[in-house]
This record gives sequence, C-alpha cells and structure tokens, in this order.
Amino acid sequence: MRILIVEDDLLIQKAIQSGLKSKDYAVDCISDGEEARYAPRDISYDCILLDLGLPSVDGITLLREWRTASVKTPVIVITARDGLDDRVLGLDVGADDYVVKPFDLEELLARIRAVTRRITPVTEVSSFSNGILTLKPDTHSVAVKTEDGSEKIESLTSREYALLESLLRRPGAVLSREALEDKVYSFGEEVESNAIEFIIHNLRKKVGSENIKNVRGVGWKVVKQN
Repeated sequence: MRILIVEDDLLIQKAIQSGLKSKDYAVDCISDGEEARYAPRDISYDCILLDLGLPSVDGITLLREWRTASVKTPVIVITARDGLDDRVLGLDVGADDYVVKPFDLEELLARIRAVTRRITPVTEVSSFSNGILTLKPDTHSVAVKTEDGSEKIESLTSREYALLESLLRRPGAVLSREALEDKVYSFGEEVESNAIEFIIHNLRKKVGSENIKNVRGVGWKVVKQN
C-alpha cells in the first residue's frame, strides 16, 4: 500500500514516515502545497495524509482542487486545528477523516485501514484471499491451501507482503511491473531493473509457482477462484 504524506513540519513528517515504513507501507513525502498539487493525479496512492497549514497552497485548497478534479483517493486531514469549524470544513470539501495532532501511530494506522476499506470491496479487504492464498496481517505471513485441504504458513518479507497484497486485492487482474513497483517502493527509492522479478521468484518458492502466474510481456496475477 502506498501513502502520500503532505506535511511541512519535517519532524512530524519523518516520524509518520518512519512509523508507516515500519508497518511495510511505501511512503512518499511532500512539504509544499504547490508541489503536492498534482501528485495524486500523477501517482495512484491508496491514502493521503494532509496537513492544512502548508506553505504556498493550504490543505483545504488542495483538497478542494483534488475533489474537483475527481481524485477519489481517501484523504485523512492531520492538523493542529481542533476547532469544530475547521473539522466541518475539511469534511465538507472532501476529507474522509480528521486526526488532531498529537496523535498515536496506532490510531493513525487504524484510520488508514478504515478509509481504505471504504473504497475496496469488503470481501477482498477482510482477508486478502483468493481461496488458495490468504494473507495474515497479524503474523505478516501467508497461508497456502494445499491439495489435501490443509494450510501451510509461510513468513513474508515486507516487500513480498506488499507485492502479494497488491495482487490479492484484485484476483485475476494482471498487474504490470510498473504498477507493482508503485505499490512496493517509495518515490525516489532506487529500484533495480529486475527487482520485481526477484521478489516474485522468492514468493513463488514459498507459495508455489502455479499460484502466481506470469502473462508474458504484460505482468503477473493470482488466479481468481470461483
């Protein structure tokens, strides 16, 4: 899952970024409102964390512009403004949730999970499963259903988990290398040309090569079970 943080306080920005990365999110950070203007139109984010008091362009203006441009990415406003009028205004122009600083990381993570659930079918989010592979967020592992009906549990690295989650969110859909890189790596992070292939190679050894299929010249998918 890829998150955009738009926050000009670098201490807060880095603290949130570190906390999210420790939970295996890919995270991009922007400190200036003008720079953030087109970011969610150019990159497909799963959630945006937006401060209101930004230089150049304030958060409310950004949010209004994004919604006018049909950017549907969930937005959580993170701000020190705790007045009722500020909260109501943020929600009225298109925020999905509102968190007042200071806040606990676990609360923020719960709110991210909540707003992203609203735009993803419940049947997919509840288990991230295609009937054969089932992600286990609490243990950072995957359960693989075997031919005899039992389950084999395999531990996953952070990037293996992020990549497999992206595939299991849309069983049957083919995701390109570029789409998977967007979900696994943060902006500006150096990515080797065969990095996705390497992650998939290791995943296949754990879950079975038949469970992650390559569509030559297009990308990869997990099978959608009937």
